[in-house]
Amino acid sequence: QVQLVESGGGLVQAGGSLRLSCIASGSLFNIKAMGWYRQPPGKRRELAAVITKGGRMDYAESVKGRFTISRDDTENTVYLQMNSLKPEDTAVYYCAAGPMDDPALYRHGMDYWGEGTLVTVSS
Repeated sequence: QVQLVESGGGLVQAGGSLRLSCIASGSLFNIKAMGWYRQPPGKRRELAAVITKGGRMDYAESVKGRFTISRDDTENTVYLQMNSLKPEDTAVYYCAAGPMDDPALYRHGMDYWGEGTLVTVSS
């Protein structure tokens, strides 16, 4: 099993920045990709960004140019740097992990999930 614990959510004004962190533990030998998904209030969960062990990345169109995903394999941690935040970025952000090394396969979800961290962007 894989455990994922997110941190870094909170309240920020529009135009501000936040950095989310996710620490992975457990059986990580088969994990090839980690990502961030988000679920805005009253909407379905959607992909925000994904990164593979080989460094391949994919972003939702709505966050390109504003969000940056990165990973530190020595710390089993993945980050999401969020800049120029907008009220529509308000959501619960979930860290996720999966066994496939192709970011295109993760549009709809991954195998393992964290419990989520709330990001609220005020206007």
